[in-house]
Amino acid sequence: MCSYLNQGTPASVVKASYWFPDGETKDPATSAQTIPSNLFTHLFCAFADLDATTHEVFVSQAHELIFSTFTETVKNRNKYVQTLLSIGGRSANNSAFASMASKQESRKSFIDSWIAIARSNGFHGLDLAWEYPNNDAEMNAFGDLIKDLRTAVDADSIRTNKTALLLTAVVYYSSVYKIFTYPVKKMKENLDWVNIIAYDFYDPVSYSQFTAPTAGLHVSPNNIGPTPSGDSGLKQWIKDGLPVSKAVLGFTYVGWAWTLQNNNDTGYNASAAGVAKYKDVSEDGSITYAQIIKFIGDEDATYVYDSNVVGNYCSAEMTWIGYDDTHSVVKKVGYAKQN
Repeated sequence: MCSYLNQGTPASVVKASYWFPDGETKDPATSAQTIPSNLFTHLFCAFADLDATTHEVFVSQAHELIFSTFTETVKNRNKYVQTLLSIGGRSANNSAFASMASKQESRKSFIDSWIAIARSNGFHGLDLAWEYPNNDAEMNAFGDLIKDLRTAVDADSIRTNKTALLLTAVVYYSSVYKIFTYPVKKMKENLDWVNIIAYDFYDPVSYSQFTAPTAGLHVSPNNIGPTPSGDSGLKQWIKDGLPVSKAVLGFTYVGWAWTLQNNNDTGYNASAAGVAKYKDVSEDGSITYAQIIKFIGDEDATYVYDSNVVGNYCSAEMTWIGYDDTHSVVKKVGYAKQN
């Protein structure tokens, strides 16, 4: 995920990206040393883990050294970049977060351990990636958690005589998840900003029978019925009280790949048959941007930028991929600057 926010002045622009430690072993080209940190104001190191029994934050043994040197490493190219330790993520145990956040005692164990790890490893902030609170009780617990986090972060700053840790959260594209509304007032009062997941709207596992704009900024004029989009989600957040200055629009380096039913029908809403069988596509249908570019070159794929949706897709034979490319990213950054 990469994100962009404009708070009105160049000095207050947030240009941030998430980094995942598996690159250190699986793909050296994505190691922390290769991050062009001079292009960013903030970098998120993802993810720390939550112990479901003790409710404490921990870093897996495989990642301890990498996390401990992350801030020092990225500052080699940009001494001003700030780093945040993120916890959670898409594959995290949602019930563990819900259990932890439901009681003050367990929230304290979580918060104290998280702050301790962040401080001891030189991070400048904390990023809560609970994806997602799944009912009214969990939304209320989420609000209690971020309120307690703010209190603890401020107390830590006074106790250590250090700048207060930044406090951010990853949230759904809209302030309403399913039928449950985020505690926007508490978020406004206690978070420095929120990272809005304005992508992954569709994937070939959950929506196997048709192709779709995976990260559209706008809804296609040909679309029938309600459809998620970055613009509609941001407007809902603002309507429910989130200041524009605390909304960071996210976009992703990952695409989603479907198998087409008919290679002559290659637009959005084309009939599909689930996850693409192409060699570089993961079991869940995801494919990295670098692999998408390679696919286009190797397979002489047709690629399209849809200016109405603000999204890209490409296809070759029976493989169809929805993603963000230069055109859509530039447009989204421009949108963020204007909004």
